[in-house]
Amino acid sequence: MANKTALVISAHAADFVWRAGGAIALHAKLGYDVTVVCLSYGERGESAKLWKQPGMTLDVVKEARHKEAENAAKALGVHDLVSFDLGDYPLDLGAEARDRMVDVIRKVQPSFMMSHSMWDPYNTDHMNTTKFVLETRMIAQAWGHNPGEKVLGAPQLYLFEPHQTEQMGWKPDTFLDITEVWDKKRAAIECMEGQEHLWDFYTRVAQNRANHFKRNSGGQSGGRDCKYAEGFQSIFPRTVDEL
Repeated sequence: MANKTALVISAHAADFVWRAGGAIALHAKLGYDVTVVCLSYGERGESAKLWKQPGMTLDVVKEARHKEAENAAKALGVHDLVSFDLGDYPLDLGAEARDRMVDVIRKVQPSFMMSHSMWDPYNTDHMNTTKFVLETRMIAQAWGHNPGEKVLGAPQLYLFEPHQTEQMGWKPDTFLDITEVWDKKRAAIECMEGQEHLWDFYTRVAQNRANHFKRNSGGQSGGRDCKYAEGFQSIFPRTVDEL
């Protein structure tokens, strides 16, 4: 029997690490084949540390960020890391990229998907990625798109945490305990050498979300202990047999 699958779509090479590294590592441990798509390397807009070095070139930056993403993916147990190399600031999300993304979605047939918040005035690559993901998810469900291929079902799309939640209209409704795989996420975080200034920031985010996990699992009257967690906002309704 084939493993369950999940698909994470990351605008830039580091986004999947900061925002969903725990979810990736945990589900990999649970036996999921997790595919990560990086639409760009974040070479122009998210690699300032590298660009400050004398004589730096675009190709060298891209190679460095790609290597970081590969190392982080290995640390998290990613099944397949796919790099689209669409450029960044801004992403070039044209028809060719759209068709390629639909092909990946149909190939993976994910049980769930993850991407960015719906709104991000600081980085339009992020919110444009989520619009792109919603559009390609819709196309992948269409029987008339490349007839004969297996169409997509209805995987949940979880929006992972943006950098400054107050400005993004992001409202988490799901908290995931990642304590047992925190060492893997921290190792992946430290692979992102080009953005070392974010290492401790996202450690604190995980600790804060652990407090929310504890409170929403029962608080002081019997809630589960948790040291590190990630928060997500779901887009689609859930179908359940009991609450």
